[in-house]
Amino acid sequence: MKTTPTSFSTEPALTDEGVLASALDCLQNHVSIDMQGACSLKTLFMVLLRAASRADSIEHTVQRLTGVPTGNDLRYHLDKLNDMDSLETQLNVALHHQLPSKVINHRHKLSIDLHLIPYYGHPSAQEAPYIYRSQAKAGTTSFFAYATIYLIRRHHRVTLAIHPVRNDETLVSSITHLLSRLTPLKVKIQSLFLDRGFYSVPVIRWLKALQIPFIMPAIIRGKTGGTRQFCRGRTRYWTSYQMKSQEYGDVDFQLAVVCSYAKGARKKYGVEYLLYVVYRVKVALGGVRDQYRYRFGIETSYRIKNHGRIRTTTKNPVLRLLFVALAFILVNIWIFLLWTKVSATRRGGRWVFDNLFPLKTLLEFISQGVERLFPPKREICLPANL
Repeated sequence: MKTTPTSFSTEPALTDEGVLASALDCLQNHVSIDMQGACSLKTLFMVLLRAASRADSIEHTVQRLTGVPTGNDLRYHLDKLNDMDSLETQLNVALHHQLPSKVINHRHKLSIDLHLIPYYGHPSAQEAPYIYRSQAKAGTTSFFAYATIYLIRRHHRVTLAIHPVRNDETLVSSITHLLSRLTPLKVKIQSLFLDRGFYSVPVIRWLKALQIPFIMPAIIRGKTGGTRQFCRGRTRYWTSYQMKSQEYGDVDFQLAVVCSYAKGARKKYGVEYLLYVVYRVKVALGGVRDQYRYRFGIETSYRIKNHGRIRTTTKNPVLRLLFVALAFILVNIWIFLLWTKVSATRRGGRWVFDNLFPLKTLLEFISQGVERLFPPKREICLPANL
């Protein structure tokens, strides 16, 4: 059981200047933007970090700070980012910039999912390739989609890669893009957890061909046949199933049938059946559901990422990727600083004082660091010639 410390050292383990310096170092080393005039790359990144730390827009940020370039000046330089592939590579390297040492060259549990951000309006020629169609949510069926791969390990829950999904891209291609980003880290897959949206013949066949251990929920289909035929009885069991597709052929796999009692959850009662595709994962039948619950950590990463995402109305898919990836980078920096700075070695494992340094504190430190260099305005003046 972790106890709350009763006394603290006089020497700070971390300062707001140090947090800002870590974020700037990551961005300046890995993200390049062609700059001209009086606006420097460091200033541009500080404005972006201030906006991200407040989940604010760039326009409002430059209005609040003194000594920073205008919003038009910043947008002029940001609009130079027009190469999606190049920016994606740079941002993924930035995600790897500060990772705890135990992440690299180790075997881990990983999760892959699609993060959808609603899109409204009629896409232009530049936007159209990146408008992903999915089930209706938030009043639209069009989204900017980002595939991410997430590490599931205590005190090391970081995003290892992000990939903007094109509308003509297959799920197999998206997974391939993500897994290729793990090569520099020498990360091996202990088990991979996927959402039911990946339940398809091509994905299962491809993962089996690569012999990647994985668990994913199966969709219950059919009236009496299909996977619905396994929704019977009151005990869990293993079975085999062959899924067929007119377009992609068929694939065989092992299916875990798990029974549970809803007990009023989601206004459901009685026996509830959960089916899981399990391949090369060493897990007892009774532990399949608990193992798969690890996947929900990636859903949490999407929620906490929103605390540090720049608000924008731009529909430019390249800038959208920058703002979303920057939020994930800040979360990774937070995890790294927690593990290396706000922790102590002790017998039985490292002691991480996560209650002393929540994510909101990191964001406040970044905001304070920027405001020390560019003080916020404290008054409003009306135009002189009225």
